[in-house]
Amino acid sequence: MELILLIGFISVCIATFAIYYAVTCVLNARRERQMQYGLNRHHANPIIKPLAHNHWESEGTFNPGAVVDDTGTIHLFYRAIGKDGISRVGHTTSSDGKLFMNRSAFPVYEPERGYGMPEKSPMNAPHKYDLSAHASGGGWGGAEDPRVVKIDDRIYMTYTAFEGWASMRIGLTSINEKDMEKGQWKWKKPVIISPPGSRAKNWVLFPEKINGKYAILHAIAPKIRVAYVDSPEMAPEIKTVGDHGGGGYEDKGRKESWDHFVRGAGAPPLKTRLGWLLLYHAFDKRNPKKIVGYKVGAMILDLNDPTKVLYRSPQPILSPDMPYENDGKPGVVYASGAIIRDDKLLVYYGGGDKTTCVAETPLDPLLTWLTTYGKI
Repeated sequence: MELILLIGFISVCIATFAIYYAVTCVLNARRERQMQYGLNRHHANPIIKPLAHNHWESEGTFNPGAVVDDTGTIHLFYRAIGKDGISRVGHTTSSDGKLFMNRSAFPVYEPERGYGMPEKSPMNAPHKYDLSAHASGGGWGGAEDPRVVKIDDRIYMTYTAFEGWASMRIGLTSINEKDMEKGQWKWKKPVIISPPGSRAKNWVLFPEKINGKYAILHAIAPKIRVAYVDSPEMAPEIKTVGDHGGGGYEDKGRKESWDHFVRGAGAPPLKTRLGWLLLYHAFDKRNPKKIVGYKVGAMILDLNDPTKVLYRSPQPILSPDMPYENDGKPGVVYASGAIIRDDKLLVYYGGGDKTTCVAETPLDPLLTWLTTYGKI
């Protein structure tokens, strides 16, 4: 009799544990689904493709910066690479943020010697577009990955002045908004704002002053680093080695999260009701079975002190899952441009270091998701 009772008790315990385990799995799976949030890709992606008949953009048109002028027109400044392997900047406009017209027949910005135009190809690599020889998107020099912001009546563009891996610094130039609207490309002479000897890539300007100063976000891991200057053309006093390569901070993300390995900031921050919305690139390098590339996450930074992270996405909001995000350099979505239009977030990104794409989401649901699942 006692044996029968014991067997019954054990059976009840096993059944109870099985039910508990099943319920726990269901709840965890439901929470995992709730923690996921994805941008909606435009059905006509890619929206900008290389043009074979244009020598300066025949191989790649990607990693764009985005800005809205005072007429409501959206301007994209995209990185273009031709067969010579030099990165230049192209331009196009849109009224709805998806269909882009009036694409420039020529580069609207050309790199200069000392500001992105290399003297010779590094390590005797060929002076041409070559993905195997040149890890930087197939190019060996030029003005890479432009980011743009509008401050007052000027459009400021930061870019990577790439003259080989020994000289990778941040260039900055600007243009009057009216000149941009007219297509009169009277750029101010560029300046280099990153320290000599550093290897810097993902620096972004805030689109307005913070506490009376212009703000430059120059690193996001292991913590947010912001420099304040009296003028955007001023080189900030930065004692770090940079935020990309050469012993920078890009490998110090969250140890147990999808952003275990942080690459850097994406588009310049956007002001929202919660704080500054910052897109960034990262991935989990602990999973060797997957392609190591770029995924896009989101942070909310404090409006008055953007070194404080208020919320951070528990999962990426955009991953390189589509064929056009793996054609060229596999596994790359590079979100270097973003705007808020009609209460929607539009994100402009490079797919596979080859084409330009756009994805969107209503802004409020994204912010609600971040506050619900992204608390720090």
